[in-house]
Amino acid sequence: QVQLVESGGGSVQAGGSLKLSCAASGIRFSVYCMGWFRQAPGKEREGVATIDSDGNTKYTDSVKGRFAISTDNANNTMYLQMNSLKPEDTAMYFCAAEFLGTCAFTYWGQGIQVSVSS
Repeated sequence: QVQLVESGGGSVQAGGSLKLSCAASGIRFSVYCMGWFRQAPGKEREGVATIDSDGNTKYTDSVKGRFAISTDNANNTMYLQMNSLKPEDTAMYFCAAEFLGTCAFTYWGQGIQVSVSS
């Protein structure tokens, strides 16, 4: 059974940095598409960044130049390095994955809170 577990969230002041991790178990990274999503209170969930097994990455406009998504295939882990954080980045962050390379996400983590104060 595939499980995704996020870690690395927390509270930080504006301008600070956090690095989220998403550890996958029950699967070996081969062909995949993985991504980070976030949902703020009262708002819809939005996609933040995605990465596939060819190394292609995509970012939502609001995080371009500040966030970086990456994977460590040997350790079945995905990361989201978040720099220059803003209060509007405050949200619950979720990792998602699928292992056919279609980016039709099948597996989701429980979510982790990121709070940015001004």
